[in-house]
Amino acid sequence: MPNLLALALLMAPGAAAAPAEDFHDRIVQGRLAEAAATGAPYQKALWAKIGDPMTDALKGCIAHHRNVDKSPFTLVADVQADGHPVRVDVQPATVLATCLAGQFAGWTLPAPPKDPKPYPIEIDVSITH
Repeated sequence: MPNLLALALLMAPGAAAAPAEDFHDRIVQGRLAEAAATGAPYQKALWAKIGDPMTDALKGCIAHHRNVDKSPFTLVADVQADGHPVRVDVQPATVLATCLAGQFAGWTLPAPPKDPKPYPIEIDVSITH
């Protein structure tokens, strides 16, 4: 059963201040990071590394959780200098979103641009048949 996955990654710079705590603010930080000069090159490197694993992880989560809610969700994370994602969160926190977030948290991503630290990313996930 082929599923077409529409994934939009938005990353963005914020001030070098502490990372945002509010989910919405974290989305905004990710979008600002993508708009920065370093955003597009990082997005390209990131998707080259995680495109297939994201698709595989989503398919695995769907197969493992039969009749799972496939509603769109958003994933946010901060990427440390070594490429490890931290503070991975999803909303809405459906079974599928939480399953993907758990896998994503264990991946090593490309090293992000030097600023901001940590580097915020935001991924909107929609699944269509």
